[in-house]
Amino acid sequence: MKKIMMMSIPNANATTNVGTMTGAHLTGASLALAFFLTLVPSAGAQVTLLYNFGTRASDPAHPNYPGFIVQGRDGNLYSTSNDGGTDNAGTVFKVTPAGQVSVLYNFDGVTGAFPSGGLTLGTDGNFYGTTFENGPSNYGTVFKITPKGVFTLLHAFGNSDGSGLWGVPVEGRDGAFYGTTEDGGSANCGTLYRVTAGGTFKTLYNFDGTYGCQPLAPLVLGNDGNFYGTALQGGTLTLGTIFKITPGGAITLLHSFDGTHGAGPYAPLIQASDGNFYGTTVNGGNNEGVVFEMSPAGVFTDLFDFNPNTDGAEPFSAPVQGTNGVLYGTTVYGGTFNFGAIYTIPLGGGSLSILYSFDGTSARAPGTPLTQHTAGSFYADCAWGGSDDVGT
Repeated sequence: MKKIMMMSIPNANATTNVGTMTGAHLTGASLALAFFLTLVPSAGAQVTLLYNFGTRASDPAHPNYPGFIVQGRDGNLYSTSNDGGTDNAGTVFKVTPAGQVSVLYNFDGVTGAFPSGGLTLGTDGNFYGTTFENGPSNYGTVFKITPKGVFTLLHAFGNSDGSGLWGVPVEGRDGAFYGTTEDGGSANCGTLYRVTAGGTFKTLYNFDGTYGCQPLAPLVLGNDGNFYGTALQGGTLTLGTIFKITPGGAITLLHSFDGTHGAGPYAPLIQASDGNFYGTTVNGGNNEGVVFEMSPAGVFTDLFDFNPNTDGAEPFSAPVQGTNGVLYGTTVYGGTFNFGAIYTIPLGGGSLSILYSFDGTSARAPGTPLTQHTAGSFYADCAWGGSDDVGT
């Protein structure tokens, strides 16, 4: 059984921010969707549960990292689950702000299986996502689905154009969608692809380690119209990279991680209101990850090194900027009970504050990003916890 919860900042005017675990399909892991936290920075945060996954047959199950939750034009929330559904191959589902859950689509293995990335909202009002496995060649798929559940398979991947799709595709200024694969391509380091809403597909770049290898996280569309992203490995010391790539596929290495100031970026970047990019690594610093800032030109600053004894550890997801201008994020470990925490840090750096420590019973191991609803609430996932210890 899993539980759905929500997080809100009182009196916050809204913006919506969307902000991977590597390897194969995680059959033994459970992540449930979304916790509710009434967030008062001076007083911490309260958790309120909205829904228990598993209370009905064929419920969604195991929403996985990176697991973006996106708000639709109707005000409801949409995402994917890694398992569950009628064929236990994953679902696309909808959640109302009141906690009513409905399955829009059940994956059957033919159209894809084990969607881990969540969804992204296109300017056409439809949702776009990926599956980690299956399709005709068993290398994953990219799909489109309407808010009513009308499903379209856009592309089934073969190893030559990439395999292992964790992140959702991101819409560019040209209306096409751009994304990455973890593996496959000419050097088996992953690829960057472009696909239109009509299904026209093109591989734009094959990673070879020089500019990165294993780009797990979704891209982010910069203010300049280019895409910015992270790769888990590759670069000068093979500890991961930050790169920029144009819609035409011209790539620039912006930063190679050195371990001292971070290593292993699982999370995507966000571009904040100051124009700079912010992100996290799960390793490096004090060996528990860092929060960093980077200018569009590649000037890198390590803002904070996590210490599990005093704050959090291993932030798998990027922070998001709240409507009050500060950054909010989660860590999988650390906090008071070492079951993960929610933190805040000012834009540009400063003191990091822990707002909430997970106790391991109601929830633990929040590995997916916070997403802010236009009503001011934040939604996210926890990997474990709850009455059956399978997630909240």
